[in-house]
Amino acid sequence: MNTIRVVDLSDRKTLEKYSSAYTLSDMEIFIFPELFYPLILANIMSPIIWEWRNDPWFRDIEKKSFNFKVNRIKQYIIHNYVFNLDLATWGLTTKSREIERFSDFFDMELLKQSNALFGYEGDKYYFDIDIRKHFGLDKFNSDVIPYWKTETIDAMNAFRYKENFSTGAGECVSLSALYAAAMFIIAGIPLEKIFLIATPLHSQNFILEKEGLITNNRRIVTKNMWFNGTSLSEKARRAMENEKVTIVSHISGHIHTIYKDASIDRKSYEIFSKKLREFLVTNLTVPVFINFLRFKSKYKSLFQAECECSGIKRYITLEKMFEYEHTSKYSVSADTRDLLIKEIEGDEFYLSPFQGKILLNKAEEIIKIYKGKNLQEVKDQFINLNGGVSSKMISEMFRELALFISIIPSLPEEDKNYILTNKPEISVDDTRDKIVAKIQKSACKSEMALLTLYVYRQMDMTDWLPFVKAAIERNPVCFDDLNGKSTGEVYGIIDKLSDESIYDGQRLALPDEVWNFSRGDGIEKALLLADFIIQKNPDSELSVTIDHKTVILNHAGTDYRFTSYKNFRKDIRIRGNDYEII
Repeated sequence: MNTIRVVDLSDRKTLEKYSSAYTLSDMEIFIFPELFYPLILANIMSPIIWEWRNDPWFRDIEKKSFNFKVNRIKQYIIHNYVFNLDLATWGLTTKSREIERFSDFFDMELLKQSNALFGYEGDKYYFDIDIRKHFGLDKFNSDVIPYWKTETIDAMNAFRYKENFSTGAGECVSLSALYAAAMFIIAGIPLEKIFLIATPLHSQNFILEKEGLITNNRRIVTKNMWFNGTSLSEKARRAMENEKVTIVSHISGHIHTIYKDASIDRKSYEIFSKKLREFLVTNLTVPVFINFLRFKSKYKSLFQAECECSGIKRYITLEKMFEYEHTSKYSVSADTRDLLIKEIEGDEFYLSPFQGKILLNKAEEIIKIYKGKNLQEVKDQFINLNGGVSSKMISEMFRELALFISIIPSLPEEDKNYILTNKPEISVDDTRDKIVAKIQKSACKSEMALLTLYVYRQMDMTDWLPFVKAAIERNPVCFDDLNGKSTGEVYGIIDKLSDESIYDGQRLALPDEVWNFSRGDGIEKALLLADFIIQKNPDSELSVTIDHKTVILNHAGTDYRFTSYKNFRKDIRIRGNDYEII
């Protein structure tokens, strides 16, 4: 198959973008948001998720309800993938290096407003705990930052080969892309209903189905779950409550908080914005109020509950009831409260009301009576309750209650210059083969489709220059682990690795993928050795000659031989950071 050449790689910005399609670091996706959705499409092209459909776990999944499908996918992902955000997997870079790389075509001051490691302080939680210490960066100087590369499904699965991993793994953007592809392939959700949401510290998906659905790392959050006050919903809410949404990505394109141009379909973005805002708002009801008290534990101490046993009124603190909730299948919620009370030891109850605590029963009556009223009216009634709680404390509680029941997301402004772009037309009724063919055919007119081929590592249809650049310049882990050894010693180590690539067909892994997962085709091993040589001596010159099965890396008059099963013919010349591919 002939290589598709429809981009001018002599343009530095274009070369950086297409090279970034291989490493997909968080910063690269921020600078080049066009790369975000191709990650989903690359996962859809891969045979891996399609194989899930043959798993007994998903038998007759097409006949099931939406909720059943979603929960089945969630459980499968929880069982087979872990969240991984360590510093060792993909290595470190520096702020100064990244600034030098991007400063010619991106305002670095704007980057500092939106990137956590460059000074962004949108999520107070992370800065209260010291973000660099939280991520293990405190042991390095302040210039050092992680690469945090996003994994394709192939790389996620390959973690099974890595020491101390028994399942697949990935960071939050990888898990978002995995969920999106699985929703399309397994649950039959059209891509038009799947939106990726990036904030400076997180990545989530919003699915336009029923009331809406948010995927959060390995979990899913429905609207009811969003307001249930659990630790899961607390983590899911954090990004929306505290951070700006920097990118919304969709099959029609993307919108970015900084760029004036947007390629996303304007109507699709308006629908998304409306549905997301509706998802993040609920009415104050008794169950929601109980969930709030569970969510904001400091206010539990303000309440007590009155219950009746054998005609005698008894009282118990709400804090104690929540304690028992942890070990019971029943909750404090009104519909199961009586059953929970029956499980509580008798000596936990008092015959007289507690001083300085509001009767929860009275508070719930007010909420029912004033249903649909504004919070100010409800707050005034709470202040009038004879509970001995100060009006200041009640006002503080209602300020936080207002935020709990109504989050206003900080989305990219709709006032953008919307540019019509081509996108691959993909249906849930298409087979994998048909989708692959559609993306390949669309690549000559659709940048999204072309970038998908790069993310997918379709080396027989893409230019090799961006790949070689990425391999040599942004794969530090293998060198860090091998530093101090001679070229001959490293060749001996690499040669003994398994000859199996983590990518099937005409696709190639990067050096750090080869090293992390201890396997690679001969071409991949040769580029790993090339990366080591250049990292060790940046002025080195070397060549990699690929002739079907034979791969020869020549450096300083010595040939290092490998065997390939990828069936390519290429000559690669590397002189420091200059590359020539013939």
